[in-house]
Amino acid sequence: MTNSKYQDYLYFIFRILVGALFLQHGLQKLFGFFGMQPVALFSLFGLAGVIEFLGGILIIFGLFTRVAALISGLLMIVAYFYVHFPGGFYPILNQGELALLYFAAFLVLMVNGSGIFSLGRAIFKR
Repeated sequence: MTNSKYQDYLYFIFRILVGALFLQHGLQKLFGFFGMQPVALFSLFGLAGVIEFLGGILIIFGLFTRVAALISGLLMIVAYFYVHFPGGFYPILNQGELALLYFAAFLVLMVNGSGIFSLGRAIFKR
């Protein structure tokens, strides 16, 4: 496999998009953005909102990306089996495809870390 000269830049865009989209779910749950009522903070959905909010911010900035992706990925697996899987086996029918897509994205982030344009790299000089 050859290393594309644009690979680092594309991975940076990937990380920002995944983090920003995940953050929006946290903003919905915690603050009622995008037409959703805020959920109770001390509930399962409140915990999910906190993970989505903080995980999204950490991933966007590339700070503790692997840890944020691990926790966020675990959240997506729990969400899939707790919320979606009872609705049937097929993700397209139980509306769990987004949870599984996020899980796949978080696997990529766990393996590759924050990449070249990240706060973690700037702070820890790695």
